[in-house]
Amino acid sequence: MKKFFLLLLTSAASILTTQAQSKDIVGVAAGSADHSTLVAAVKAADLVGTLQGAGPFTVFAPTNAAFGKLPAGTVEGLLKPEAKPTLTKILTYHVVAGKLDAAAVLKAIKSGGGKAVLTTVSGGKLTASLDGGKVKLTDETGATAWVTATDLKATNGVIHVIDSVVMPK
Repeated sequence: MKKFFLLLLTSAASILTTQAQSKDIVGVAAGSADHSTLVAAVKAADLVGTLQGAGPFTVFAPTNAAFGKLPAGTVEGLLKPEAKPTLTKILTYHVVAGKLDAAAVLKAIKSGGGKAVLTTVSGGKLTASLDGGKVKLTDETGATAWVTATDLKATNGVIHVIDSVVMPK
């Protein structure tokens, strides 16, 4: 009976792991309570289909708290239909074509002499560097965001969590 129970638990854990790994970028983000603002923004910008596509994509995903750092009213304004082009540019600035897991980002930083310039889907540039052993992203305005969690795997790429919203020019 004990062996059967352990086998059942092992099978259940395997199924849950498989289900988690079978989600695309949007599914992984939607499963995180800390990314509800990001998911709402992706929907408002009509980017769900794109981010559910084949990819692969690397997404630097701001948390709800990151969006909360923006000036009062900014998020609400960006979610309005007339702001869709601006919202789309901001969101696609958080996406890099290809699958760059944490090891690949670190390798790029090292091979770039301490900095890796990443071209985003919006056409902008994000600069990744190491500061105090942590990955820091510097956007085109000179503002920074810190990577707080890495390698959230999706079927069509990878997500790295960041603590601020990065902005294009």
